Amino acid sequence: MQKHHSRRDVLKGFGAAGAAAAVSSVMPGYAQAQSSEPIRIGFQVHRTGIGAAYGRWYERVTNAAVERINGMGGIMGRPVEIIAEDDGTDPKRGAEVVEKFATEHRCDLAFGTLFSHVVIGSAPRAGELKIPYLVVSEGNHVASGILNRYTLQPCITNVQSQVQAMAPFVHDNLGRKVTMLFADFAFGHDHRDAFSAAFEQQGGTILEKIAIPTTATSFSQYFPRIPRDTEILYHVVVGPAVLTFVKELGEFFGGQGPGLFGYIDSLEAVDINSPGLEFLEGSHLWEGMPRYTQSDSSILPYDAAYREMIGVDENGASVTDSRDVSTYAHMFGCWETLNLVKDAMEMADYTSDHAGRVRMIEAIEAMREIPASINHPQGDKIFNGKTHQVFGHQYITRVANGRLDVAHVTSIEDTFYPDQVDYTTLPF
Repeated sequence: MQKHHSRRDVLKGFGAAGAAAAVSSVMPGYAQAQSSEPIRIGFQVHRTGIGAAYGRWYERVTNAAVERINGMGGIMGRPVEIIAEDDGTDPKRGAEVVEKFATEHRCDLAFGTLFSHVVIGSAPRAGELKIPYLVVSEGNHVASGILNRYTLQPCITNVQSQVQAMAPFVHDNLGRKVTMLFADFAFGHDHRDAFSAAFEQQGGTILEKIAIPTTATSFSQYFPRIPRDTEILYHVVVGPAVLTFVKELGEFFGGQGPGLFGYIDSLEAVDINSPGLEFLEGSHLWEGMPRYTQSDSSILPYDAAYREMIGVDENGASVTDSRDVSTYAHMFGCWETLNLVKDAMEMADYTSDHAGRVRMIEAIEAMREIPASINHPQGDKIFNGKTHQVFGHQYITRVANGRLDVAHVTSIEDTFYPDQVDYTTLPF
């Protein structure tokens, strides 16, 4: 269960927070003005560029979460207002968007970024501007220690924890000789490095590592590099041409190729029943949250209610258009992060100033156990305040009869690895 900290516990030793409290006590009008202002959340959204499919669904889930939070009275009686800016899935533009949130829109925090290279390009500017930057990404950037105290990844796990938990299953059940096809940017490089290390630790062999540009529109030129003795093809390819990737992969092997273990990233927003994808039958995928409703509801007890509130059917598609397949394995992070922000602000008696931001960050850092609930439908999690990274269950699903069924759920403990940083020692 999540440890609920009293206001005294959270505020103890906050330093600058005391000054803000003193100001409000002698200036009651200041506190009143704070309470009447909306909480402004800058939503850094990939509306265009290679992340557009994710961005569209991140925005849909974000709007649903805010509608629910405001329907419950907002945060500390203040309505939540989303201010969205398209970053083009571009690092330079991402930093510019963060600056707009801080200086032009007067946002309380920035939120929502998925693609790793955009996070890495934007986070330094968030630190300089002293605006909390809560990302819904998966790269190892935050926990690696290369960013800053203002940047947190509190509701979605990272690649290193994911592959560490997955590698034993792949080795013991699927094959021991792997060729990797990965996206050629920070996220894909995390897979290249982390999975290689984890799989080799299990006694497996990585035969080849093949980087594929995120802007590629055809992929057949890469497939001849796959060694003949490959037992498992590990794929994590992203971008607007993922459907082309999986179709060309099937055409190349003609149903006679190695087994497949991939990340759902290669198939996010893609209907697995699309013509040409029949060869995926029997293959395995990682999913952050299973796209299809599972027959065993105990795996995800809050999934049905969450689907209803975001407008997604039992197949992971929009309830208004079955052809509109969601990015279900990732977008839960937006829902969960916004609910966590609400909890943190209320624990910290948040005010829209620097002292309030510090209190909010320290309240998040004080969190540990985050139980599954309608606020956190993906499952139980454990947050590491030192590394600003959350850890949770991972789901391996198998393609069977045109749907994805859960074959294995990792423990949270499977995902732990030694800390590489302690952000709590850094100044604000």
